[in-house]
Amino acid sequence: MKIKKGFIIRKLGAEHMVVAIGQASKEFAGMIKLNETGAFLWNALVNEATEEELVALLMGTYEDVTEDVAKADVAEFLETIAFAVES
Repeated sequence: MKIKKGFIIRKLGAEHMVVAIGQASKEFAGMIKLNETGAFLWNALVNEATEEELVALLMGTYEDVTEDVAKADVAEFLETIAFAVES
């Protein structure tokens, strides 16, 4: 999976915002606010990470996260940003 062309993430103070630019802004006219973990996963998707790799990244970064929790969190994250992801 990877982030579609035309979606960018910017850090504004303590927040991370995703916006659409160019052609993508015709399909998505909003913004999405991500927390640190969401921004971490977003950046992994910029590098074309798989869902399994995202789960592994969460588990490797946050020692107290179980595989079940990581899978659920990644699934929810991917659902939230589905408009910006291509398989």
